[in-house]
Amino acid sequence: MDRSGLADFLRRRRAAAVPDRPGPRQTAGLRREEVAARAFISIDYYTRLEQRRGPRPSEQVAAALATALRLTADERDHLFTLIGHNPPVRDDGVTTIDPALRMLLESLDDSAAMVNSNIGQTLLQNPFARTLFGDLTRFAGLDRSGYYRWFARPGERDLYPVDVHEAQSRTYAASIRAAMDLGPDAAELAGLVSALLGVSAEFATLWSRHEVHACRAETTAILHPGAGRVDFDCHVVFGEGRRQKLLVLRPRPGAEAHSRAVAAAGDPR
Repeated sequence: MDRSGLADFLRRRRAAAVPDRPGPRQTAGLRREEVAARAFISIDYYTRLEQRRGPRPSEQVAAALATALRLTADERDHLFTLIGHNPPVRDDGVTTIDPALRMLLESLDDSAAMVNSNIGQTLLQNPFARTLFGDLTRFAGLDRSGYYRWFARPGERDLYPVDVHEAQSRTYAASIRAAMDLGPDAAELAGLVSALLGVSAEFATLWSRHEVHACRAETTAILHPGAGRVDFDCHVVFGEGRRQKLLVLRPRPGAEAHSRAVAAAGDPR
């Protein structure tokens, strides 16, 4: 526990906090008793924390202090670290789309683009991607993960030529390994891996190789009913913390490839 760092952080966040009842005050921010009341702890206990004294707060008290001071997720994580606890697992990995990735996706109209979590859950698609691949955000449960569907649902591969299956399987298994170092929730990831090991011998074999790879670029292809085979270069841009990523699929160089891709998507522009 970093007592000096914690005391300084609490004092500065308290001074920056907005009171519930605005009005003239002798000092900016909240009073100590106001923070203590919001956190449901005694004023004496809180005062000792700001004075570098007292016992280490529990995780429950740390969470209460974060709420009382209305800390951002980054500030909350810092508070937990100062106290000596592991920061809580963030739940915004698949509920709040990285704003930078959203902005990039919305700027693309000549490429298929989608924002995925690092375990293959599609969070957002542009019109081009939705027309080519269908609505990938509609799934629930384990099927939310495209990685799970790839190994557990045979029909998932019908959109892809057979010659890309092996490389895609290997990439997906290695990507799940890479996700283990970054989140999401450990129980969710363990459940995904356990389920895949139970339904797919192919995944079990790939998993046993212990390959780790957060894919940043690859080539792939789809079989479209109206346009035939369309080959893509896929580029990946990771968001902050690498828990979300933007996939940008551009038709392989050549006017014919591009025209087929546009035709397959019905020219979403």
